[in-house]
Order: sequence, then structure tokens, then C-alpha cells
Amino acid sequence: MAMKPSSLSKPFLALFFFLVRRLVGRHHRGTMAVTKPSPPPPPLDKLRGKTLVVDVEGWILRPPVSAFPYFMLVAVEAGGFLRGLLLLLLYPLLCLLSDVARARAMATVALVGLEEKEVARVGRAVLPKFFLEAAAAEGVAVVQAAARVVAVSATFPRVMVDEFLKEYVGVDAVVGPEVRSVGGVLAGLVGEEDAAEIAAKRLRVLFGAEVEVAGKDNGAVGLVGAASSGGVHYLFSSYYCKETFAVSEADTRGWRPLQWDKYPRPLVFHDGRLAFAPTPRAALAMYTFLPFGIALVAFRIIAFSFLPYRVCFPVAALTGFHYRLVGGHGPGSRQGQGGGGDGGGRLYVCNHRTLLDPIIVAAALGKPVTAVTYSLSPVSEMIAPIRTARLTRDREKDRRNMGALLARGDLVVCPEGTTCREEYLLRFSPLFAELGADANPVALDTRVDMFYGTSTKPGAKWMDPFYFMLNPRPAYRVEFLPHAATSPVENGGRGDSIDVANQVQRELGKVLGFELTGLTRKDKYMMLAGNEGVVPAAPNKY
Repeated sequence: MAMKPSSLSKPFLALFFFLVRRLVGRHHRGTMAVTKPSPPPPPLDKLRGKTLVVDVEGWILRPPVSAFPYFMLVAVEAGGFLRGLLLLLLYPLLCLLSDVARARAMATVALVGLEEKEVARVGRAVLPKFFLEAAAAEGVAVVQAAARVVAVSATFPRVMVDEFLKEYVGVDAVVGPEVRSVGGVLAGLVGEEDAAEIAAKRLRVLFGAEVEVAGKDNGAVGLVGAASSGGVHYLFSSYYCKETFAVSEADTRGWRPLQWDKYPRPLVFHDGRLAFAPTPRAALAMYTFLPFGIALVAFRIIAFSFLPYRVCFPVAALTGFHYRLVGGHGPGSRQGQGGGGDGGGRLYVCNHRTLLDPIIVAAALGKPVTAVTYSLSPVSEMIAPIRTARLTRDREKDRRNMGALLARGDLVVCPEGTTCREEYLLRFSPLFAELGADANPVALDTRVDMFYGTSTKPGAKWMDPFYFMLNPRPAYRVEFLPHAATSPVENGGRGDSIDVANQVQRELGKVLGFELTGLTRKDKYMMLAGNEGVVPAAPNKY
């Protein structure tokens, strides 16, 4: 009986036949780019208010563009580390192909056999961060000045760049290689002739609507890169563009990266495990490090779970774990002496960086604490070395439970309700300010160099602490701030508690240098995962 190929062998077999067709010269190469030289681009003022057809690799991203890191991100984040390893091992062979053929081959390895919705999630939640880091300030300025923009990519499938270009750059339409889907599973790129036909239909609809309104005299202006080629770039021909301009390599050599504070849309949320752009060398370093990293994880977890608080940080530092307590504001200092009321414990209010935040605060204080959680995986609750208590989202019931916990001992609360990787603070829930106890703000910041210790992907959140500990040199910064007094709660505590929550958010934002937002946990999960991020409840450990 014949055996069915495994999910990992499918992209390998597809790539094998793809390479055979390329090497024997049977694969149709499609229509090439504009053959005659194009004039240099006009000044930005001349393009303002125009309709543009823009080469993504030549204008929006800083040339030269290496497609490998982005396909590696899709392979790892959507397919797993084994698929990423397969792409890395095949890359030296793929370098024998032309740029366009190499991109199609990498797309075959990275995408074939994956669920379409999972690849779309990676394109929405993971890739925009890395594309923005590679974006050119000059190219994005041109897009922002235009009245209407069609972005054209010959390298990246449309499913990979659509969200980045539309949501974060502001283009109106995206044209790129299309991927076939069978039953919700990607089956490979469509042929170049079919892709060109799809692109032509899309542009005819767009430009046809515009011609009816503005007339042919206001035709589109094409902007291409110095090395533009491939089947879709014939769209820059005179049939679609009234004029086509090319930027030279000398011009792009001085282009500046787009600074994060100049992004057309702020990147507050993003997802994925990899914290670096996985170039071939960086990806090789990651896979070489992984066996040693697993041993580091085991040692660090043992240190924080079983060793006394006063020695866990020095021991963890031997493995590369960095910890900084700013100003020495520990349990014996005045900054940490906000009362809990009626002889109870102290209330510590933190911004939220990882699931390890309450554990780090406990180690900094040198004594056990209880942490309240909004939605924590059962596995994380079981292995936590401190007591945890789950909130029910019933406001009155949660307030009573938190008051009871605070009467027994110190309580750590993260009012954001979810983690945020970037330098932003989400809206603080005012529930902590309704307990009648002074709030002790704690500013937390983290640094990772290989893996992010947070995730919104269902079924993967329990791995968050392990991924943070898997970094070669993870770092935590802890600073205890002067306590914030709260007034007695009246009329349900709405007015005063909201003011206190906003005050604490401002104080933490000022110390950390983070920007304040009104975004919430629901906003994050709806944007990145398409759900509200609620996981099944587990028994409370108190």
C-alpha cells in the first residue's frame, strides 16, 4: 500500500520538481519589465496628488531587498521550526537560481501545505513589524503624498504583504504573486501567466473607475527600482502608466530607514516568536543555539522556582540573565512602604511585559506575593512558583476577591490586562483603585535578543515563560515608585478610581518613557488573533 507524503515532504517534493523545470529550461519566464530606460523620478512635489503604481522592492523597501528573512518568518511562525530548518538547508541550492525563480522556490517551501488563515494571520500580526523596519523613509513619503497608490511586488505573495501595505503604509491596492488554495490549504503559487491576468483585471477595474472620473490625462505614474524585473512588472508599461520613472542604485544608497515614530500608523501590537530578522546567518545561529538554549531554560526555571529569592538573580546571572533594580527601591525603602490598610498587605501595580512580571516583583521584594490574572493558561497557573488568582470579569465579585487577597498579604496587579511589547502603555483598569489601599507603582521593562516571551496564538500561551528564558541574554528592569494614595470609594468608585488609574499610568509612562494609549486587551486580541483572548479557567491557587 502506497504511503502518503508527510506535510513536511510536500513542499520538498514541490520544490524538487520546480527546480527540475527551471534547470532544464522548460519553465516559462513570463513577461519581463519595461525594457527601455526610464527617466529619473521627479521631485516629491511633482508626485503629490497623483495616482502611483509603485514597485514595492524598489521604492517602499530599502534596496537591496533580501526575501529570505520574510519567507523564513512565515515558515517558522506558521509552519514550525522544522519547516524553517528545511528552508535554511535548501537556501544554498536556491542561490543558484535567478532572483525571481529563487523567490518562487522559497515561497513554495514556506507556504505549501499551510492553512490559508494561519498564513494570513502571520501576514497581519507578524510581518508588518519587519517590513516597517526595512521600509525607506523616502519611499513611504512618496506614498503618503500621492492621492492613490497601487503597490506591485514581484517577490512576495500578496497574502504576505497585503496587510502591511494597506494598514501601515496606506496604499489602496496590492498586486503580487497569488497563491492557490484548496480546501483552505495553500497549494502553491499560480502560474506567471495566470498571475499576470489576475493583476491585469484588478488594475483595469481600478483605473477604469478612475478614468471615468478624472479622464485619461490624469493617468497613473509608475515608480520602479533599479533592478525591477519579473512577470508583474509589465504593469509599469505605457498601457497602465502614463509615465514611468526609475530610481538608480546611487539614489537609493542614501535612503534612510523609517523611524518608528514616523510610521504612518503606530505599531502598538505585533505577534510571533522571533525577535530578530532571520537572515541566513542569523537563522543558522538560532538553530545552532537551540540545543544549548533548552538547557538554559531548565536551569533558569529551577533557579526562580526553588532557590531563595536573595540568590535566584545572582545564580541566573551566571547564565546571562540580566536584572537591574533601579535606585535600590526594595521592600525596605520608603518607596515600597505604601500601606495596605487595616494591617493587610501592600498593593503593587505594574505595567505588563511578560507573564513573569509578578515573579520578578516577588524576587525583587524578597518575599512571596499573590498575582491576579485576567486570563492565564492552566499550565502556567500550575507551574507558577507564586500564588495566582483568576479574575472572573464580574466587577463586584472581583473587587471582593482582590480585597480578601490583599488582607492576607501582598498583591501584584497588572491593570493593562495583557502584555505589550512596544513602548506603549495600554489603558489601566481602575479596579485596583477601588480596594481602598494605597497603590505602589512598579515600572517594568524587558529586553530580548532572540525570542519574544509573549504570544496571542491559541494553544501557545503556556510556552511564553519558556520562550523568554530561551533568550541568550534576557533582561529585566524593575523600579519601585512612590506610592499613590487612593481616596475612599464613593458612588461605586467610578470617578475617583478612574482618576487614580490614569495617574498611575502617567507616572509609569513618564518613568519608562512609554507613550500612553487608550487601547485595551480586547483591542489587541481582536487585531492580532481575531478573538478576545479568553482561555478556559483553572482552579485558583489561594
